[in-house]
Amino acid sequence: MERRSLLKILAAAPFAARAAFAAPPANMKGIEELQKNWKTLLAANASVPLATERLKLSKEEWRKRLSPEAYKVLREEGTERAGTSPLNDEKRPGVFACAGCGLPVFTSAMKYESGTGWPSFFTTIPGVFEKKTDFLLIVPRNEYHCARCGGHHGHVFDDGPPPTGQRWCNNGVALRFIPQSGRKA
Repeated sequence: MERRSLLKILAAAPFAARAAFAAPPANMKGIEELQKNWKTLLAANASVPLATERLKLSKEEWRKRLSPEAYKVLREEGTERAGTSPLNDEKRPGVFACAGCGLPVFTSAMKYESGTGWPSFFTTIPGVFEKKTDFLLIVPRNEYHCARCGGHHGHVFDDGPPPTGQRWCNNGVALRFIPQSGRKA
């Protein structure tokens, strides 16, 4: 294969992958509907915690509860290597919950392929994250944490798809996917 052909294929790959996901709603009213109706993507009879039910554990308890990778991200504000999360390719209907405490934070309908190597979302379930400014890379970034357990999830950027323009770039190890199952169509 010629080098130029290979470069064209590699350049187009993120856009081809993006086609596998549903397009975001065309307007903010559609976003509001997604945020309001997120529970329709829960598994039948699912019991989920509320953001107001705070969960505080000791470092030792968190270490027992989480994998070493998830502990580094959620409790020490680390970042997983790009392209390593199986959740990048997750396309089934369902809900993404915090791996630390089980709080639902995104739905599959909020996910899109950003081409960055991390699971990305154009909006969130309302009230599930708290933000703070991170200066780790000198340039200020908007970091977000789970409102229930304080676990670090990622950063939100202003380069996402319309109408929100947001990219909630999440570490895959900070999430657990709960497929929608057992629901009657």
